[in-house]
Amino acid sequence: MDTSSDGEASLTIARRSNLNWLDFVGLLFLIGLAVLPPIEEWHKQLTLLAIGATQLAEGRIVRALPRRGPWYVMLIKIGLATILVDHTGELGINSSYYPIYYLPIVTAALYFGPWGTLLWTLAASAAYCSYLVPALEQYTLPLSGMTELALRILFFFIMAMVVNRFTIENRRQTWRYQELAETLAETNRQLRQAQEEARRSERLAALGQLSAGLAHEIRNPLAVIRGSAETLSGKLQGADDLSRELAGYILSEGNRVAALVSNFLDFARPLHAAPHPTEITSLLDRVLNSVTERWQGGPVRVERQYAPNLPLVPLDESLCEQAFLNLAQNAFEAMSNTGGVLTVEVRRTASQERDGVEVRFSDNGPGVAREMREQIFNPFVTTKKTGVGLGLSIVSRIVDGHHGAIRVEESATGGACFVLFFPLEVPAETHPETPLLTEAGE
Repeated sequence: MDTSSDGEASLTIARRSNLNWLDFVGLLFLIGLAVLPPIEEWHKQLTLLAIGATQLAEGRIVRALPRRGPWYVMLIKIGLATILVDHTGELGINSSYYPIYYLPIVTAALYFGPWGTLLWTLAASAAYCSYLVPALEQYTLPLSGMTELALRILFFFIMAMVVNRFTIENRRQTWRYQELAETLAETNRQLRQAQEEARRSERLAALGQLSAGLAHEIRNPLAVIRGSAETLSGKLQGADDLSRELAGYILSEGNRVAALVSNFLDFARPLHAAPHPTEITSLLDRVLNSVTERWQGGPVRVERQYAPNLPLVPLDESLCEQAFLNLAQNAFEAMSNTGGVLTVEVRRTASQERDGVEVRFSDNGPGVAREMREQIFNPFVTTKKTGVGLGLSIVSRIVDGHHGAIRVEESATGGACFVLFFPLEVPAETHPETPLLTEAGE
């Protein structure tokens, strides 16, 4: 009856939907009433049996009818209490079984708010007082009887409000515990994320040192090998086909190793972002046009979904162009066999109380497995058959250098969706990133 407390009632409903030890204790009390006089009154025994059945079925009724179920339970209990009082005394108003009305009153206090509890208690009191009508036709009601009746009714209301207040306080404590648990869970999640980022930074530093050292040591002898291969290829122009082919292999594979060394150096080189206000959509258009013109695989259509009136974003154009180029190239390669659609969305948003711009690269390729999404930005982690897995690590470092964030999720078409966030405001004093390792000789 108190519609203002639907949320409170729903919590109680969920809590009382199954049998508990209190239901069985209540059944024991009903059995005790059954063995007390009048024992041979079969109407009384049937009514007690119906009350016990209602108590056991209450959870199922409320679970099946969450909104109307409590109303039905209340009507049934008040009706059965009224019948029991009628069959346990010569006059219903004088029956010693009148406390049976506490059962629907307590039920109302558990399911409804204060106003609903008061109204249901008033209904139970009215049902009990209805026996005054036939009684006054034969008897008179003295002052002592009026006082006794008033005391009984007042105790109905006192019981109702005490139980209802206890129930409401219990719900509030439960909600506080739930909110505290959710806050702790979110704090733990952020702590785990911070720990993972710290471990990732440590791994990046160690791998950067190793990469820079190896790349520098490999680059010098590689330069000699490539120069010798080029000279050898020139000398073998008139030689047999096998010699020219072998010399060509040396030169091409030397160039491939040189490209890998360049990737390692890009990964290890310190990142110095110099952001300035940039129209991000123009930068994206330039990157997408470049990737489309050079693409030689299956047909890929690019869809641009740019929100209007986007603000200028503080970006380092050369670094962000490299990051966007890498993501677009990855999307094209993911759809190389059958073709597909690359959707690039740009919109204004907020993240962690920071105003910024979000860029989404969505494709309909095979996507990234869920267990790989937390590791995909780590060095040497890749889903490609070829490559060393440094591209997304470099993209992540570029986004971090802009005080932004990057994540991967599943796109609406089942492929991969890379989401980048760039804040509109950067710290007033930015310190250059500490180099992973400075190349020897620099």
